[in-house]
Amino acid sequence: MTKCAVLYESVSGNTSAMAEAIVEGMQKVEGVEARAFSIDAVDEEYVKSCDGVVFGSPVYAGGPSAKFYTWMEHKAGKLNLAGKLGGAFATEQYIHGGASDTIVDILRHLLVYGMMVYSSGGSCGAPVIHYGPVEVSPDKEAFKELFVTYGQRFAAQTAKISR
Repeated sequence: MTKCAVLYESVSGNTSAMAEAIVEGMQKVEGVEARAFSIDAVDEEYVKSCDGVVFGSPVYAGGPSAKFYTWMEHKAGKLNLAGKLGGAFATEQYIHGGASDTIVDILRHLLVYGMMVYSSGGSCGAPVIHYGPVEVSPDKEAFKELFVTYGQRFAAQTAKISR
């Protein structure tokens, strides 16, 4: 059994909804168990046992929220992340609000923690997802399928490398 987790901070519910869409996609891959956790309620033992972990934050001032960033700095490193596959996503209120920068900030942390960083880039065809998926509010439903696709791709790659 391949295990994946999605860890996120959500203020308005958008990031939470997209985390659940990623889990939905992950669960489409045979042999994959996936769960989402708010950073306020992480099941640390479950995450430590995972093969892949995706992290998500809303965008504030062009980067991850202060709460998420602080959590990454002080708590994420205790989750035995080294050697696991890692990914990132962001939600923003306005197009060009800083989501790509937010995702790269998260990925940088994952690299420091020793994770392998996932990007399907253009290798899986359309939709192309370079760094990670982005949701632009207020229309969550318009972006849901993108996040499901990302979750499915991430889980398939995690299963492939964790054999």
